[in-house]
Amino acid sequence: MAENEELETSETEARQKILVADDEASIRRILETRLKMVGYDVVTAEDGEEAVDVFNKTNPDLVVLDVMMPKMDGYGVTREIRRTSDVPIIILTALGDVSERITGLELGADDYVIKPFSPKELEARVKAVLRRSINKDVIIPASGSSSAGTSSNGKNSKNVITTGMIKIDTARRQVYRKNERIRLTGMEFSLLELLVNNSGQAYSRNEILQHVWSYPADHRIDTRVVDVHISRLRSKLEADPTNPELILTARGIGYMFQRIN
Repeated sequence: MAENEELETSETEARQKILVADDEASIRRILETRLKMVGYDVVTAEDGEEAVDVFNKTNPDLVVLDVMMPKMDGYGVTREIRRTSDVPIIILTALGDVSERITGLELGADDYVIKPFSPKELEARVKAVLRRSINKDVIIPASGSSSAGTSSNGKNSKNVITTGMIKIDTARRQVYRKNERIRLTGMEFSLLELLVNNSGQAYSRNEILQHVWSYPADHRIDTRVVDVHISRLRSKLEADPTNPELILTARGIGYMFQRIN
């Protein structure tokens, strides 16, 4: 059947584990069933405290997290997860509450889905975020030596780009300042990678959503998802986030990375 064909997934995806945390049993049941059908392993939690406990015990590859839960809300769970992990997080939020979405993103969530939602839409968001959030945990020695050459003038030398004190290793999906690693989520790195690989070129928010979040051109979403992620990147990379020198605002367009000659 055509629907079954759409639900097919690769072996890699089949080995990935998703934590679904929501206090509504019907939502947990629907999502568990649908996500298992497309090949994921699924663990569930019905409140925030259980979500943190299950997360620590099972080490999932992605978390689907309701904002309003008993014992600990989704914000608290996000804070706890972000203390130790950059695992992708998708928050589930009420239709009209923009502040919930922005707060969740500011705390480190990668994307959001508005309730009520289509399970197929959530499946698409899960697939897109997982694809963009692969992070190869390869540590560069403290000396900064690497099989890939570095460049003092900011040019790309194999897989490493340097600009000022910032070194970006696109193969390992890691970023360093003075050889000290800066922790980025997978989506943050994918956003940075898009801008760096096209330095000097301005991208609109909608274009960024299409390239990084894989949203179709006609999909309506609050473009502040991009603004929040840019703000998070600046806070981690810029010497003075209020006066950015790396990730620039292109007036009337969107954002760009400083030109690397």
